[in-house]
Amino acid sequence: MSTPTKPLALVIGATGGIGGALADRLLAHGWRVRAMNRNPDKARATHPALDWVKGDAMVEADVVAAAHGAQIIVHGANPAGYRNWSELAPAMLNSTIAAARDSGARILFPGNVYNYGPDAFPTFDETAPQNPVTRKGRLRVQMEQTLMNAGVKVLLVRAGDFLGTRPGSDWLSNLIATPGKPVTSATWPGPLEVAHAWAWLPDLAETFVRLLKTDLADVETFNFGGYAITGHAFVAALGEAVGKTLPTKRMPWIALQVASPFNETFREMLEMRYLWDKVVLMDNAKLLARLGAEPHTPLPDALRTALIGQGSIPPLMGRESSPEASRVGESRSSSRLSIRAHASPP
Repeated sequence: MSTPTKPLALVIGATGGIGGALADRLLAHGWRVRAMNRNPDKARATHPALDWVKGDAMVEADVVAAAHGAQIIVHGANPAGYRNWSELAPAMLNSTIAAARDSGARILFPGNVYNYGPDAFPTFDETAPQNPVTRKGRLRVQMEQTLMNAGVKVLLVRAGDFLGTRPGSDWLSNLIATPGKPVTSATWPGPLEVAHAWAWLPDLAETFVRLLKTDLADVETFNFGGYAITGHAFVAALGEAVGKTLPTKRMPWIALQVASPFNETFREMLEMRYLWDKVVLMDNAKLLARLGAEPHTPLPDALRTALIGQGSIPPLMGRESSPEASRVGESRSSSRLSIRAHASPP
């Protein structure tokens, strides 16, 4: 009796944070993983376990060809440093939608909080009104509407700010702790007493894969709770990760304003300032009802692994040599958010 063929996943953006994390978790759950990249030979060196094929996320025919035979397409494509984001991001998504129509695959799409304005705060579920106050937020809403109305199968999981195993377009490596340098302090973008939502990418990826094993409707949306903590708690966990108490510096917003005309990343960061001034948390009750629990890695372990990945602490420093530092966390069924437990009043 022959062994059934493993299901096939196509990952767009496997060299990035969420794409790479999903590729890892899909492999761990028995999927075959095909990854598309403009330079597959170079990309293969970063993750040799994947089946790399040549293609450009901007070229519809490339994505359609790469998705042949796939049951899911992970849309992890994102322009580096937010450059030309308003033009490139929708075009990449359109390529993925075309590939899903052709193959019948379900699109896995990571959502974020850019879709929401202050009227949805301090905590919101999947039905909250989406009234963004930024250019990027309005574009995200348009992209999601395009996706939801495309007539393809979709699994969208929305999360707070990403924390990953390598530096990228995230607040940890772009601001809080400088890649390649020892961590001697932490720069924080907002009031330290305000709670904020964070997502450890291996936990978020594990959540996607576990949801695939449930009875999904054609279009499903879930909120991922992640870490719902204040700046004080985050900096304390960062200190635990590096083994010392860290002083905190305030975000130099004025310096970013001065440099923003010459730096697109700074301009985009300035737009997101409003997300740090108020409590912004995710209600994950729907996710808990579906899975019973949310994957949860202790924050100091996640941060230690992230700091190793960005070259800020050595690999053999302290507990990160233990399995706990890099594994996906145990599920935590008690992770539904309580605004009174986790946040200061709005």
